[in-house]
Amino acid sequence: MSDEEWERFLRESEEGVPDAPKEPSARARIVTRRLQEEARPPEGWRTHTPPRRRNRLWYVVGLLIALALLVVALDRNLIPGWSDGDGDGDGDDTSQGEQATVSQPFRGSPAVHWADGVAGIEVPAAQATGWMNKTEVARALAKTRDFLVASSLDPEVLRGGRPDKALAYINPDQPDELKNLDTALSTPSEKHNPLTMFSRFDTSQVRLVGDVVKTRGLLSYRESDKGAVEVTADVTYVYAVTPAESGSDDVARTIVRRETVVNWDDPAKIVTKAGTFSVVRNSLDTTNAGCDDSYTGFFRPKFEAGQRADGPAVDPYDRDTPMEERMRESEGQECGVATRS
Repeated sequence: MSDEEWERFLRESEEGVPDAPKEPSARARIVTRRLQEEARPPEGWRTHTPPRRRNRLWYVVGLLIALALLVVALDRNLIPGWSDGDGDGDGDDTSQGEQATVSQPFRGSPAVHWADGVAGIEVPAAQATGWMNKTEVARALAKTRDFLVASSLDPEVLRGGRPDKALAYINPDQPDELKNLDTALSTPSEKHNPLTMFSRFDTSQVRLVGDVVKTRGLLSYRESDKGAVEVTADVTYVYAVTPAESGSDDVARTIVRRETVVNWDDPAKIVTKAGTFSVVRNSLDTTNAGCDDSYTGFFRPKFEAGQRADGPAVDPYDRDTPMEERMRESEGQECGVATRS
């Protein structure tokens, strides 16, 4: 390089060449990088991007729910109250082919899934009604339930004993009520039938199987005339019995639906004894309890199948039909044939 060229090189290095490239700005560098990234070629068909890891807990929960639904579908009786019917849930798919035995007297019956004794009688929450405050209504409901125990579940009464404990709940000042009940118990008849209020069996003919009575029913209440608290008990009782003679393996069931309506009267308006009620009315619907014109004061179950096949078909476990309607349907009819027992 000549001396002139060397001097020109040094001069241009210090002053700069007008058309020489300049250092790009920070913004320009960012834009350039973004364009370069967007211009990348698509992934090849053999390439794979691993999926984002998901929480496996939801898969486990879903599997457990599916298994639980499957178990319930196979046996709905695992859930209390689950059934095909509405209202009280009286629909039941229990096989009618299963034979009752002395050790399992309710087998083959919807009642096998019912509660025992007083546990099957539902009592509603108490609210101030009529002349009673909340506490007094609760007491009236409890005493009405106690009356049902004394009249339809007491072992001595079921074996034909006099229902003195139950009678003690009835207002002694109610005209003729206790007198009529005493007549019904001593000389029963169509007009004076103690079974409308009490459950009794003749132990010379049958004996109860075990100590369990299956029940389903409920109490309800409202304000009635003169501020009285009217309580209605609508309960179905299922009794298992066997012939009185020892050694018999035959088992039959007597099914009794009884509706009892009572008034807890205001003592300021009605003459009444404290802790007692007045009887308003009774209704009775029975299956395998005796079906003729004789009135003995006892239920009289039969053990032969196919009794009275000429009568109308009746489902004794139907609780969706109101008792009043059931009474209208059966009025003037001959004894029906139970569709299940």
